[in-house]
Amino acid sequence: MEPALKFENAGKSYGRSSVFGGLEFQVECGSFLGLAGVNGAGKTTLIKCLLDFCVLDAGRITIFGIPHVESRARTRLAYLPERFSPPGFLKGLDFLSFSLKLHGADPGFAAIFEMLAELGLDRDALEKPVRDFSKGMAQKLGLAACFLSGKDLLVLDEPMSGLDPKARAQVKARLLKLKDAGKTLLFTSHSLSEMCELCDRMVVLHEGKLNFHGAPDRLLGISQKQGIEQAFLDCIGG
Repeated sequence: MEPALKFENAGKSYGRSSVFGGLEFQVECGSFLGLAGVNGAGKTTLIKCLLDFCVLDAGRITIFGIPHVESRARTRLAYLPERFSPPGFLKGLDFLSFSLKLHGADPGFAAIFEMLAELGLDRDALEKPVRDFSKGMAQKLGLAACFLSGKDLLVLDEPMSGLDPKARAQVKARLLKLKDAGKTLLFTSHSLSEMCELCDRMVVLHEGKLNFHGAPDRLLGISQKQGIEQAFLDCIGG
């Protein structure tokens, strides 16, 4: 079986400045992989290259065995960007209906209301313009669209952004259900503890290089069990 994602000697530069280079790793179907790194490490740019929003300068990326530059490669994935900002003039239900139509999904109102309840978003919000949403409400709306899409692969860039502790717990619970259902996840997060809870494997990017790729327990072992944050610091050189 082809992996869900495969990065082969992937590289991206802007002029003489290299964002990342020589990246080699893959995400197996049904697994969760967390992409960690400090600000500017290249995480979001790597995701943009995966989605063909940015042109890859070296190497190749495949999605379920299909070159990422082919639009059909992306038919099995749903994506939530780091700075998610839905059109403010749309009502919540309009946004969900439009997003799900683009994904070719029709879960029905019962599934939509169930998902909103699971994420702690009041169904009355569906009748409000998105411009009246708080950051957390908008984030829940975007996550609901991804979760309801039915796609095999979710690519989530900082999915917990703007969420309070209760909402973060609710999203983690939903992600674990998707994991049990055999879905695949690639996500970034600055919360290393949450990444350890959710992930089968982690990748640490630093200064455009892959400093670590393996199970969270292996990363934790770098610091002799002194904590995941210390292990991360040791991994990137302090």
